[in-house]
Amino acid sequence: MTNTSRKDGRATDQLREIAITPNYLEQPYSSVLVEFGLTKVVCAVSIEEALPRWMMNEPKEFWRGWVTSEYSMLPFSSGQGRMQRESARGRQGGRTLEIQRLIGRSFRSVVRLDRLGQRTLWVDCDVLQADGGTRTASITGGFVALAVALEKMARDGKIDGRPWSEYVAAVSVGLIDGEPMLDLTYDEDYRADTDMNIVMTESGRFVEVQGTAEEQPFSHDELDTLLALGQKGIAELIELQKEAVRIGLDELWLGLRLSSVSREHNRKCLGSRSRTSRKVARRSREAATAASLGRKAQEQRHKKQSRAPKVQQNESYSPACRPFGAWII
Repeated sequence: MTNTSRKDGRATDQLREIAITPNYLEQPYSSVLVEFGLTKVVCAVSIEEALPRWMMNEPKEFWRGWVTSEYSMLPFSSGQGRMQRESARGRQGGRTLEIQRLIGRSFRSVVRLDRLGQRTLWVDCDVLQADGGTRTASITGGFVALAVALEKMARDGKIDGRPWSEYVAAVSVGLIDGEPMLDLTYDEDYRADTDMNIVMTESGRFVEVQGTAEEQPFSHDELDTLLALGQKGIAELIELQKEAVRIGLDELWLGLRLSSVSREHNRKCLGSRSRTSRKVARRSREAATAASLGRKAQEQRHKKQSRAPKVQQNESYSPACRPFGAWII
């Protein structure tokens, strides 16, 4: 699929420009800004040292930790005039309830709830700007925030080990004028004969498939084509998730807060889907460590390196797009 008939010039099997910025906010336990093209969502994790009321009514042997989500769109996010806040209406809409339940189910599919202790992890996903795919962006970015939070909990002694099994991400696909397309914008979703949201784990197992034909029903072959297209996009998204988690953990482990320039640098690198080799990641980590040791230690490191024989860099490696502080798992 190489046709570039889309308004933004993408091929039919190409994701939008993706950016994932970990540790985006100071106050939450963990946070992420995720961008799918013009769609921008802030995902933040909070810890409540209590179980849901419905679980407390069960026998204690069935008590376990819980992961849930809340989803909302800011009044100005759609670009189609101001939307009234659901809190002002006094209740959440059906679409909001459907989406936040989907987000929570997606996270719980890969988290060992019995290892969380008697606490609830809330993942709040707030849409700053919407251009299609807000639920898929929320799942993809929200899991990065959740993964960093779980690793941080393990470091803080709140839990033992890693309580999640694999990554999970989501993407939209659709048929527009009979052409399968990946990662739909709002205009594309509006014009689609068939639109579908796919949630899938790193191992290729489906969490949920939401597909609807607007007018003309779709065939089994078209379904298989859309599922394969979604699997391709999710595999690319999971690679970006892994890179974002590494960067987020590197900040925590080294006790650093990357500068705004570094953060923008990381955002651009993740957006361009750069892949950092282990060798480059190690050099990046050493650079961050040197910064934490101070200027004097850094100068001594440079002196030692200047005495060592120089190694010719691979031409495929571009220092201009090297993520700062990539953490090697």
